[in-house]
Amino acid sequence: MEWEVVIGLETHTQLKTKTKIFSGASTTYGAEPNTQACEVSIALPGVLPVLNKQAVECAIQFGLAIDADIAPRSVFARKNYFYPDLPKGYQISQYELPVVGKGKLTIQVPPGKNTEAYEKTIHITRAHLEEDAGKSVHGAVEGMSGIDLNRAGTPLLEIVTEPDMRSAAEAVAYAKKLHELVQWIGICDGNMQEGSFRCDVNVSVRPKGTEKLGTRREIKNLNSFKFMQQAIEYETQWQIDTLEDGGKIQQATVLFNPDTGETRAMRSKEEANDYRYFPDPDLLPLIVTEEDKARVKATMPELPEAMKARFEADYGLSTYDAAALTASRTMADYFVSVVQAGAEAKPAANWMMGALSAKLNAEEKATADSPVSALQLAQLLKRIQDNTISNNAAKQVFEALWLGEGEVDEIIATKGLKQESDSGAIEAIIDGVLAANPAMVEEFKAGKEKAFNALVGQAMKASKGKANPAQVNEILKKKLT
Repeated sequence: MEWEVVIGLETHTQLKTKTKIFSGASTTYGAEPNTQACEVSIALPGVLPVLNKQAVECAIQFGLAIDADIAPRSVFARKNYFYPDLPKGYQISQYELPVVGKGKLTIQVPPGKNTEAYEKTIHITRAHLEEDAGKSVHGAVEGMSGIDLNRAGTPLLEIVTEPDMRSAAEAVAYAKKLHELVQWIGICDGNMQEGSFRCDVNVSVRPKGTEKLGTRREIKNLNSFKFMQQAIEYETQWQIDTLEDGGKIQQATVLFNPDTGETRAMRSKEEANDYRYFPDPDLLPLIVTEEDKARVKATMPELPEAMKARFEADYGLSTYDAAALTASRTMADYFVSVVQAGAEAKPAANWMMGALSAKLNAEEKATADSPVSALQLAQLLKRIQDNTISNNAAKQVFEALWLGEGEVDEIIATKGLKQESDSGAIEAIIDGVLAANPAMVEEFKAGKEKAFNALVGQAMKASKGKANPAQVNEILKKKLT
């Protein structure tokens, strides 16, 4: 039997606010345990929550970015469950009436072993505001666990998709696109190691060609794209093997162990009625007006799809180049800075997607941390454009820039990389090459094109790589015809 995997994601996105969603306590990461757990966070008797306006504006921004319905009226609810890191015994969230309704996100799925790259639209069911819980800390004291409530009350936007994804590759592509989008619009710092962007993945399998969904298992708290890929692939195969062996899938919450590459059941999966949702009596309904949406929209940056289209129209870039350069806001801003500093768009795109990206990937650096600034890359490209240096010499200059050995013109002078463009000097070099290689000349005249390339190589060697290649080709052709 051929099986099909069905995947949906729930992503907890920590909003980039200075204070918590219902109080003025700090959200700064890394503070001493329980030093940012205020009266509201720990639910002391008599305290009342006050909604953080900035968190609401972050939610509106996200809704606008995914072309979603934004509810004119949404309601906060109490989600009741008991766990040591939840001091109130309930979590304030949104249930029946979320602030952000149906939207969509278009992803680019990279090519696989047997598949070409393709585009797919993932439908987003809802995005709702809620507060985070605290966290259990194991091992701080030998044989004991502790509770750190600093995170309790931190604002989250939980983003829920339809079960639209059919492979781990699609799920990872969606998660990466969402991760970049929330950073692009400035509502989340995207730091997965600190828990700012956490994904729960719902996985089920069904016979291919059927419509009925299988029983799902939810993989909790994946904070790495690599682990997400591994967890989905393992879980998918485990479910298929279980069904083919005559077993049944029980709905459950599972954890992924990166050390073993396996998932394991943690507890049976709760249903919505297990949480006994009801409207929070301490919070008024959230009202979002058209004026609110217009005000927030006016503060938003240009979105990736719009910028991609503009790069194609204004700079004449291909769809592929424009998509690569708008994969992250820092990359897009870097490209714009290079072009504004005087470099031509296409060479700038080529260098950014080639030499720059290769170095960044090799050293696991972000574009923002590049040792070669946009202005330095622009200056390097201008020296190629004005024939001061060749493309090969430019690679040496780039390496030196990366190592911090100086500025472009300084490196060119120090390393003696300036290109020879004097036609008289190049002609003298070529005359010497022709005199020293009569056999190659005869081969060319006999119709062997490879002989021409060999003569060009000899001329470049004689000039120690400094001769302008275009001029070498031009002058050599004149002398041989």
